[in-house]
Amino acid sequence: MRALGFRKHGEIENFEILDLSKPTPGAGEALVRIKASALNRLDIWVCRGWRGLDLRLPHISGSDGAGIVEEVGEGVSDISAGDRVSIYPGINLFEDEYTKRGEHSVSPGYVIIGEHLPGTHAEYAVVPAKNLYRLPENLSYENAAAAGLVFLAAWRMLVRRAGIEAGQSVLVIGAGGGVNSAAIQIAKHLGCTVYATTSSGKKMKRAVELGADEVINYRENPDWAKTIYKMTDKRGVDVVVDNVGQATLPDSMRAAARGGKIVIVGNTSGYDARLDTRYIFGKQI
Repeated sequence: MRALGFRKHGEIENFEILDLSKPTPGAGEALVRIKASALNRLDIWVCRGWRGLDLRLPHISGSDGAGIVEEVGEGVSDISAGDRVSIYPGINLFEDEYTKRGEHSVSPGYVIIGEHLPGTHAEYAVVPAKNLYRLPENLSYENAAAAGLVFLAAWRMLVRRAGIEAGQSVLVIGAGGGVNSAAIQIAKHLGCTVYATTSSGKKMKRAVELGADEVINYRENPDWAKTIYKMTDKRGVDVVVDNVGQATLPDSMRAAARGGKIVIVGNTSGYDARLDTRYIFGKQI
């Protein structure tokens, strides 16, 4: 079986085509012949590695995938060979207080395919059968594979954590990323006014196509937080999506309204952000 992954941690040059044995499903599992998988920034982070990440090498990358069930293991009845499916990337290794109240991703037993476990950038993948969802006939493998990780992360941030409602305002920092592209669409779908920042005219155009109402080029306008403040009649926005981190979080604090919220699921510019805590308690963010 061919797969894309790495034999040792490092930069993107460490990715290679691996020649591995075809896996077999165990009890409660299914073997999926992968028809499409999606590349995420997470794949690069995992390849680089971090303290505490202990992978069995070589490691197969990829958290998103869609394909055809080829074989099911003992005890599987809800999914059958031949089914067209997409793969839900999150797996809970055990049940605890968090899973009992529906907060599965908060549990210390929550792991992600491609991050902690072998991934989907392969001809075949074995996953728990309960992580498979049948695809409607009009949904392509490519679109199904592209939606998983980023839309789940964006939905979790905006709906479950920020609790966005119709009529609110949402600012998405860095509109070109996968999670942020999903965040724009979800916020607009739920009736919010969507602001976004990005770095080029092409990305600005795409953000508008996805649903953004106002887009700011932060390279041309480095004082975008002040611009947002003026655009909202000196109020600020109800929710800021900031997955950039170190470079933008101080300005995100300024752009947030009193009683506003900031949600984060990444730190592409670095994690060691300096914050003026007066904004936190002064504006009750």
